[in-house]
Amino acid sequence: MTSSTHSSCRDTLHAAPVAPLLERLFAEADAASGAARRAVGDLSADELSRLLQSRTDYLALYGRLKDVPLPVSRATGRLLYLLARSSGARHIVEFGTSFGISTLHLAAALRDNGGGRLVTTEFEPSKVARARTHLAAAGLDDLVEIREGDALQTLRADLPDTIDLLLLDGAKALYPDILALVEPRLRAGALVVADNADDSPDFLQQVRSPAAGYLSLPFAEDVELSMRLG
Repeated sequence: MTSSTHSSCRDTLHAAPVAPLLERLFAEADAASGAARRAVGDLSADELSRLLQSRTDYLALYGRLKDVPLPVSRATGRLLYLLARSSGARHIVEFGTSFGISTLHLAAALRDNGGGRLVTTEFEPSKVARARTHLAAAGLDDLVEIREGDALQTLRADLPDTIDLLLLDGAKALYPDILALVEPRLRAGALVVADNADDSPDFLQQVRSPAAGYLSLPFAEDVELSMRLG
């Protein structure tokens, strides 16, 4: 590789202002892990599992966590950037913005791919405000449209005609419903990344079925990575 070729390679993820911002946000998320446990500390394991998998009561659970960052792990963040970059993604949809950590990884990939559009959705207004601030600080807000509200409504219309990557990282019970909304626009070879996928057994059953049109496998740290076959 010549020096000129090397110098033309972009790595927004590991450069300022994105890299130090992500380091701060991950550190803050680590420090808030105790607050997350306290927010659900009065729930039994069975009740917590029920809320995670309920299509109607999940708002009660996530309302408890409205002030707590619920980020992907550092490794999953790097995976998202890698997948978006290596696939040349230009159009991405994300379910579950939270404080915008995963959004920053995906938007950095879009920047390095030469541009694109990331549509992300979050129902908690305070988290939307934080995510907007973080994206602006990273200089990536021009690539991202944050839709506030119920994803079953916000993702129902005005999506890119062709979607290269879908990230599922919101209410786990809704993974099958969100996939159904986006699926008609997934191009052949599009990637679907589902974080904490073990909490969505219906989703796993769908993408792991040979007749469903996906090639899917579990990845590290409870991530399911699927590819749309056609």
